[in-house]
Amino acid sequence: MFLTISTRGDAAHPATDLGYLLHKHPDKAQSFSTSHGTAHVFYPEADDRRCTAALLLEIDTLALVRRSKGKGRGGTPDAALAQYVNDRPYAASSLLAVALSGVFSSALRGVCTARPERAATALPLRIEVPALPARGGPDVVRRLFEPLGWTVTADPVPLDAEFPRWGDSRYVRLVLEAETLTLAEALRHLYVLLPVLDDAKHYWVSADEVDKLLRAGEGWLPGHPEQKLITSRYLSRRWSLTRQAMERLELVRLAEADDTEVEEIDNAVAEETETEEKPTPLAVLRREAILGVLRDRGAARVLDLGCGQGQLVQDLLKDVRFTEIVGVDVSVRALTIASRRLKLDRMGERQASRVTLVQGSLAYTDGRLRGYDAAVLSEVIEHLDLPRLPALEYSVFGHARPPTVLVTTPNVEYNVRWESLPAGHVRHGDHRFEWTREEFRAWARRVAERHGYTVEFRPVGPEDPEVGPPTQMAVFVIETGKEVKAA
Repeated sequence: MFLTISTRGDAAHPATDLGYLLHKHPDKAQSFSTSHGTAHVFYPEADDRRCTAALLLEIDTLALVRRSKGKGRGGTPDAALAQYVNDRPYAASSLLAVALSGVFSSALRGVCTARPERAATALPLRIEVPALPARGGPDVVRRLFEPLGWTVTADPVPLDAEFPRWGDSRYVRLVLEAETLTLAEALRHLYVLLPVLDDAKHYWVSADEVDKLLRAGEGWLPGHPEQKLITSRYLSRRWSLTRQAMERLELVRLAEADDTEVEEIDNAVAEETETEEKPTPLAVLRREAILGVLRDRGAARVLDLGCGQGQLVQDLLKDVRFTEIVGVDVSVRALTIASRRLKLDRMGERQASRVTLVQGSLAYTDGRLRGYDAAVLSEVIEHLDLPRLPALEYSVFGHARPPTVLVTTPNVEYNVRWESLPAGHVRHGDHRFEWTREEFRAWARRVAERHGYTVEFRPVGPEDPEVGPPTQMAVFVIETGKEVKAA
């Protein structure tokens, strides 16, 4: 990936001041390690009249595969061939934006102790990116950069110059020119808009990305006509984060319109009135109950069967008592999301050695699941058709046979307490059934008797005197020496 930044000057204000602003000496070629390769900074030309700084990001393709989204240690397989046959290492993307912020961090903040007056002054700038993904074509490039004061040249790159009838690729050769921007402003534009044009990020987008966007967008994003497009793409279309960012940008806009501070507008509720405690979500109470039983049982090697998006695996990783955690799910998409949630691509070696995500169906026996201390089936059984439940029962209790098995499932009797749930409806559209307390206990006792376990039942969540708790839990423990009945 390649990018150049050029400026003009004269004897009074030499162009080589660019070296001071970037904190990189024009007479040196420097290299910097990044998480995906090596960034090189050098100056193809540097004199009083014209100076050009080049940033070359040399991608380590193996590191890119190892650390890419959802492909970390313990990650899930996903389009393996595409990892080796792709154009990403050669076209500007979020990888280049991250390298830009790392290598030119002081310049991005507008900090230059040697030439503070130059850092605060607009420069004649020319920025070139030979290959830039532009989802939406040259028109989107212009819509993003022109309102910021840039003169934009975005020439489409043909798929093959020898076969013009094939048409253009989704890449452009970008040239940006401006006379009214500081270097810091220019770098912040690039930092945000390169991944926006690519419409992709190479890392999991978490809540702190909102703060990064607002910091880099300060002074220009609140009033940008394509603010919604920029925000949505930068945050990888995560709706909750996009809404949060848009609300904060609107506060900034209102504050600027009133010539006041954001804090003076965002004061509808005084901090001292925020004393009412919010109830703990049922999902959190459920995971806390599961962790408590696993700790009491002294389990160290744990299976999370039907792990979904990895919330329980994440909580297990926080406790060093759980030395090996295996998340199993039939859905590749769920495992990919779990891998992103856990940040497996950025996890240290020791921590990564504790967790594995595997694809598998609980309706079939699987030798990989044998030999563990405990297995958890949290909100899983109700997603199976009843005729398939015996297959899961044998796979877990008959074949894998961990000494401890925890099963949680909704208590259908409690549904009348959910004001938002229409009468006669289950809690989730994918639930094939929901059991009463007596139905669940009858099933659990049959399973325990058939496979040589004892079972006890525990409530999860606030227990209603009439309809019981919202979630019911069965704790199965192998009864030592008891003969297992044939299925």
